[in-house]
Amino acid sequence: MGRVRETLGRPLVVGVLTVAVAAVGFGLYWFQPWKLWQDETVEEALPGVVATSPPSAVEPTASASAAPSPKAGPQTVASGDLISHEHATSGTVKLVQLADGSHVVRLENLDTSNGPDLRVWLTDAPVKEGTAGWRVFDDGKHVSLGKLKGNKGSQNYTVSADVDLSGFTSVSIWCDRFDVSFGAAELARA
Repeated sequence: MGRVRETLGRPLVVGVLTVAVAAVGFGLYWFQPWKLWQDETVEEALPGVVATSPPSAVEPTASASAAPSPKAGPQTVASGDLISHEHATSGTVKLVQLADGSHVVRLENLDTSNGPDLRVWLTDAPVKEGTAGWRVFDDGKHVSLGKLKGNKGSQNYTVSADVDLSGFTSVSIWCDRFDVSFGAAELARA
């Protein structure tokens, strides 16, 4: 009887250990908990903005007629402040029209948690405070502008020319893996 128990016990223990190791491996892959302690800062300049230095006393300055008009550069079309959802999130979101007529969504001074599979979504969903707002952004119309480049800093996301911006009213930092918003901003037209 002892030999039968011993013979049946080993495969059972090996099987349970194999399943446990596979479950831990899958859990680590799925949740990526180490990202909670890893920050990635991205600092991008707004496209179309050229850093200029003041003219020196020796160099002649350009005449007023050669100066570009104020409308020639990037123009903020809409903006809003990020609110926290699943994770503490802050910063400003701007929808910016560039001089060539294209649009970018710009995140400025973003500060959120890092996480698996974070995306920047342009959506038609209302921004709601608290847990009521965590999962509303995939209920309606949304466009993914790409993976979040960094969980801190200022960064730009190109809006495809075929996107009709008139129906979009908010931006969400969306965790595609768990279908939850880390934070979102309502866009108020400028």
